[in-house]
Amino acid sequence: MILILQILQILLNVVWWVIIVQAILSWLIAFNVINTSNDFIRSVWYALQRMTDPLYRPIRRILPDFGALDLSPMVVLLAVIILDKILSTAIANQMYGGAVVVG
Repeated sequence: MILILQILQILLNVVWWVIIVQAILSWLIAFNVINTSNDFIRSVWYALQRMTDPLYRPIRRILPDFGALDLSPMVVLLAVIILDKILSTAIANQMYGGAVVVG
């Protein structure tokens, strides 16, 4: 059981980093530091969008429209952090028999 929880925690870490990389790349594209006419940049950008759009789509339906400001990555990161804390607590409870509270 602990192994499954640790694998889920690693997957949450990967999701966290993908969102962070996509946010930084979007800022670099928006400020014209890098250009999407480069094939490598365009392929990385499209791959990141394909990975994160299924996570953002339900949140974008719920959140009000803020124009150019997209808060859905922040909401997903908050959810990832909350799930990570829950998994950390569950791992500690499995390892130490429920006597530890992770804070």
